[in-house]
Amino acid sequence: QVQLVESGGGLVQPGGSLSLSCEASGFTFSTYAMNWYRQVPGKERELVASISSAGGGINYADSVKGRFTISRDNTKNTVSLQMNSLKPEDTAVYYCNARWFGYNYWGQGTQVTVSS
Repeated sequence: QVQLVESGGGLVQPGGSLSLSCEASGFTFSTYAMNWYRQVPGKERELVASISSAGGGINYADSVKGRFTISRDNTKNTVSLQMNSLKPEDTAVYYCNARWFGYNYWGQGTQVTVSS
């Protein structure tokens, strides 16, 4: 059974930091590219950051470059998103995603709220 379980969301003040984690099971994690998406009500889901299966290829949305860092540990089947200098516009539900050819898995999402 494929599972992606996100954790680490919460409420943080502008300028603060949060670290999201996603624990994967039920598939061969090391062969999948991993992605973090986010979504706010009424908007399409947005790709925030991606990391290739071995970790050598990393990409970020322009809106988070220099503030967010994606990483993965293939020995622990986890992918993380370190978010620094958070802004109110970063408020969203953040989703972990695993993708390999036609296989595409999603976590349940974790809420991140940036507010004073």
